Amino acid sequence: MRNDRAILQISDLSKHFGGLKAVERVSFDLLEGEILGLLGPNGAGKTTCFNMISGIYKPTSGSILFHKKRTDGLSPHQMARMGIGRTFQIVRPFATMTVLENIIISLGLQNYQTIGRSSKKWFTPTTRQKAMEILEQVSLCGLAFKKAGILPLGDLRRLEIGRALALKPELLLLDESFSGLRHEKISEMEKLILSLVKKGISVLLIEHNMKVAMKLCHRVVVLDHGRKLAEGTPEDIASDTRVIEAYLGKGGSAYYATSSE
Repeated sequence: MRNDRAILQISDLSKHFGGLKAVERVSFDLLEGEILGLLGPNGAGKTTCFNMISGIYKPTSGSILFHKKRTDGLSPHQMARMGIGRTFQIVRPFATMTVLENIIISLGLQNYQTIGRSSKKWFTPTTRQKAMEILEQVSLCGLAFKKAGILPLGDLRRLEIGRALALKPELLLLDESFSGLRHEKISEMEKLILSLVKKGISVLLIEHNMKVAMKLCHRVVVLDHGRKLAEGTPEDIASDTRVIEAYLGKGGSAYYATSSE
């Protein structure tokens, strides 16, 4: 039975690339105000799921409901307009533009499908102020006039989240936002994500660092070879022998699987 509080409902979702079943009949709900972890070993199908939810891939079969409306098959810009924001594991800002300009461009994309001449009209005092407010949210105000291409990884990941926030998402898909970060930067990123949830944004995240996922997520869905292996609280998942074997083989502990996997 599906939960009435679900903001996102994934039902029997599959994606095949020829004979490769990258995702096979995966189902789960994400509730309003929840941080849900989508975990699994490399090649488990996590990013393929993200690509279907965000509109990059059209599912082979199954359905995606956002606020009870079918969205599978819609384009990425349509999904963004509905309130789904997305970050990527490999961060690609507009390197020659400033941090502030990167946010302003993203604010323009609320109204335009692509970046073009029409985006120039967004370089106004009002939009600049909105962009600065977003930079304050992600603690980048002090770097507003720096070129994005020279930022260290931790700040780039914050900028990526800021660009997603410019689209005013109700649901934020975070793809490996902690990857490559030092301990202190991980702590800062955790605080940022928790602050966004307090402001009413629901979060679905892919994360290899099991310690981070277990600390941050309310619930966890584990994929393995394209199928859902387990679902439950972090405590349930950490002690699930199927998950432990999928990550580390027999005799390991899933809790200590790290981002190096």
